[in-house]
Amino acid sequence: MERESPGFDPRTPNVARLYDYYLGGKDHFPADRVAAEKILKVAPELRAAARANRAFLARSVRFLAEAGITQFLDLGTGLPAQGNVHEVAAKVRQGARVVYVDRDPVVLVHARAMLAGQGDTTVVEGDVRDPHQILKNPDVTQAIDFGRPVGVLLLAVLHYLSESERPQEIVASLRDALAPGSYLVMSHGTGDAARAAAVQKATEVYRRAGAPLTLRGRAGITALFEGFDLVRPGVVWLPEWHPEQADLIDFAGGPESSLLLCGVGRRS
Repeated sequence: MERESPGFDPRTPNVARLYDYYLGGKDHFPADRVAAEKILKVAPELRAAARANRAFLARSVRFLAEAGITQFLDLGTGLPAQGNVHEVAAKVRQGARVVYVDRDPVVLVHARAMLAGQGDTTVVEGDVRDPHQILKNPDVTQAIDFGRPVGVLLLAVLHYLSESERPQEIVASLRDALAPGSYLVMSHGTGDAARAAAVQKATEVYRRAGAPLTLRGRAGITALFEGFDLVRPGVVWLPEWHPEQADLIDFAGGPESSLLLCGVGRRS
């Protein structure tokens, strides 16, 4: 299932650059800003949802590091932003190893530039649709010992995969490669959000931008954790997973306005 990496085209909106725009970053182009504003017009919650997703990343990585995880595999990492996985993990576990994987050439260039000289991080080109290729990549196997527990991150990634791309099989392939005591961290867009009509309109803009979304319900997202024991409180809205006062974001419509469900599972 090999696929060519997408070419760089600043005239076409790009998922990673859209996310960067929502977060208030600077790594985007006019086409991205136009598409992002169209999406925000119908679903203004997305800006806060992006921040909430980033806050969940920090909380979950800290949780894993405190649980003893010293190796992290971040799939579909996106453009570097404040509070990257290696930065959060290092505050708890000095020497924690992190492998960032993405198929976007823009992401890869930025990540390699930012991480140059940092010996505990590795940036690898790879497509989550082909987990076997990622798992046997020599740069990955050199950095990560799959005989020991690993923290695998799939944040806001799997909703870009249709059912025909078999996301459950992809997750199962990753799970089967992990040692007991490993963790899966996931966030996923859902159609269960409070303003379903607005979410569907935003989804249509993503489709026209060449990034169709498959919004799954809570049951479908929970099913992706098959073979993992869900950490309490299970699959919940972003602000509900181990909330901390420092990163609480005001969602006028309640936690479901964060638009994404999330969870952490442990391989027993």
